[in-house]
Amino acid sequence: MIRELLPDILLSQSSLMIIALAALVIAVIAVFQAGRIRNAYQERVELLEEKTSTLWREVDEMRVTGFDSEPPVLTESPEGQNSDARYRTEKAAYDRLWPQIWHLYDRVGAFLRAVEAGDPPGELRLDARNAALDARARLNNNRPFCCDTAEHLITQLIDVEIKAHLTACQYLDDLKDAGGHPSDHDRRVMRDKCSALHDHEARELMTQLVQVIRKRTLNNG
Repeated sequence: MIRELLPDILLSQSSLMIIALAALVIAVIAVFQAGRIRNAYQERVELLEEKTSTLWREVDEMRVTGFDSEPPVLTESPEGQNSDARYRTEKAAYDRLWPQIWHLYDRVGAFLRAVEAGDPPGELRLDARNAALDARARLNNNRPFCCDTAEHLITQLIDVEIKAHLTACQYLDDLKDAGGHPSDHDRRVMRDKCSALHDHEARELMTQLVQVIRKRTLNNG
């Protein structure tokens, strides 16, 4: 009976030895692999420390160089280019508008002075009317390129000069109907209305417009 069981016992012992040997081999491999991983990690840490040290040295050098060197030249950004383009466009609009506005003010003034003096207005009446129409048309063409304040002042100025022109025209028409002999009262009323419109309100609007154009162009140029 014992002889029959002996091969089985020996077989079991051999299996245990093989398993133990395999476990030992696995343990040795694990220890070796852990050592390799630890060495690789240590090398990476040392490399990172070296790079960090180098980076800090470069930062220090940049700080020193930054204090000693001249400030960098700033290039114009696209936003600055757009702003400059808007400035040139707006200034060009005022360059086109201002001569016509001044021409309107001058022509209306010449017409009013002739009427007040009792002189024949001749072509001055038509000149003043055409100057107002041209100023209105030029404003409409350049309205998108003007600032709101300038547009408002120019619109008011044209309206005031048109009112002054119509007041003088109405006086001439009434004078014609009366046989060419105006009363002192009618002449005084006409003169006061035209003076309030042209000599005061229009002149004040012109002054404000000049200030706005100077601020928008000369100060920003």
